[in-house]
Amino acid sequence: MIKEILLAGLRGVRPPLSTDLTRLEDAAREVLEPNAFGYVAGNAGTGVSTRNNREAFDRLRLVPRMMRGTARRDMSVSLLGHRLPSPVLLAPVAAQGAVHPEGELATVRGAAAVGLPFVLSSFASRTLEEVAAAAGPEPRWFQLYLPTERTVAESLVRRAEASGYTALVVTVDAPSFGYRPVDLDAAHSPFLQGIGISNYTDDPAFRADLPPEADRLAVLAHWAGTATDPALTWDDLAWLRRCTELPVLVKGVLHPDDARLALEYGADGVVVSNHGGRQLDGCVASLDALPAVRAAVGDAAAVLLDSGVRTGPDVLKALALGADAVLLGRPYVYGLALGGQHGVEHVLRCLLADLDLGLALAGCACVADVTAELLTPPGGIPGVHHP
Repeated sequence: MIKEILLAGLRGVRPPLSTDLTRLEDAAREVLEPNAFGYVAGNAGTGVSTRNNREAFDRLRLVPRMMRGTARRDMSVSLLGHRLPSPVLLAPVAAQGAVHPEGELATVRGAAAVGLPFVLSSFASRTLEEVAAAAGPEPRWFQLYLPTERTVAESLVRRAEASGYTALVVTVDAPSFGYRPVDLDAAHSPFLQGIGISNYTDDPAFRADLPPEADRLAVLAHWAGTATDPALTWDDLAWLRRCTELPVLVKGVLHPDDARLALEYGADGVVVSNHGGRQLDGCVASLDALPAVRAAVGDAAAVLLDSGVRTGPDVLKALALGADAVLLGRPYVYGLALGGQHGVEHVLRCLLADLDLGLALAGCACVADVTAELLTPPGGIPGVHHP
C-alpha cells in the first residue's frame, strides 16, 4: 500500500483520506450531523476511561531488534479454529446507519475486501441476514447482548448460526447504557429513532410478544425493556453455552477473576475491554488489564484486546502483552462516515500496512515473534546502564 500511494503521488494523486488514523475523528466531525458524531465519539462521564486507553498504549515503549531477516512477513494467526490473515478484527459498533446510509453493509463489504472478520453488533441498523449476504464467504462473528427473554436470545443465536456466523461475542459490560453527557445533553439516541434495532424488529420471538397493532412507540418501548438485562449472572452464560456449539467469547472482562469465571461457565475466551471508555468513567485501561487476564486464563484460551487501538504499533504492544488479536472500533466508523465502503477499506489497509511495516522494523517475521521481549521492561533495557 505504501508503494502504491507514493507511486500515485508521481501522477499528482493523493489518498482521499489521511493515512494518520488518529486524524479521522476531526475529519468525521466536519461531515457528520452533530448528534450522529456525538453518538460515535462520545464517552462515559468525563472521558477518563477513554484517555486511559490511549495513555496505556503511549506509556509502553518498543525495543526493536535488528538483522532478523524480515524481508517476508506472515501476519496470519490461528483463532477459534480458523486461520485469519491478521490479528485484527472489526469491533462491534452499534447503529452504523446513523453515520452512513448503507451502515453495516458498507462496513462488512470493506472488511471482506481485505479479508478481515467483521463482528456484527446485536444493535445493528441492518439485520444479521442482510449483513451475512453482503459479507459473502468472508468470516464474520455475531455480538450478542443477552436480552431479558431467553426465547429472543435463542432466536438470535439460531439466526446467527443459520447465517454463517462462526463465533458469538457476548458483551457483558453494558447491562445498562453508560452515562454519556454528549448524548444526554442532546437528548438523543439513535435507537429511539429506530436506528439499531433491526435485529429485534425482524425477530419472530421478539415480535411474538407484541400485539399486532403495536405502533412505533410500543415497539421501541418493548425493545428498550428487552434488549439488555441488568439481572444477568454467570448462570446465563452457562445457559448460552448449552444453547449453541459456536465458540463463545465474553467481551468486557477486565478483572482476572472474571476471566476465570468466564471459562468456568463455558466461554472459549475473553475480550479484554472497557467498551472504548463508553461505559464506566474512571475505568482501568484495557491494555493495563490485559497481562493479568492472560495470566489468569493461561495460553489455551483465546484472549482479544479491545479499546484504544489506533495504529500498527498499538497492535504490536497488545500482542506483546498476551493478546491473540485486537478489535478495531471507532477509526473504521470514521472511515465509514467519510467514504462508505471505500473509507472502511482505506482505514483497514492503513492499519494493516502499519502493522506489517511495524513487524519488519521490530525484527519480527511473524506474529509469533512478538513477545514481551519487544517491550522495555521495568527498569530499562537489560545490559544498559541507567544512571
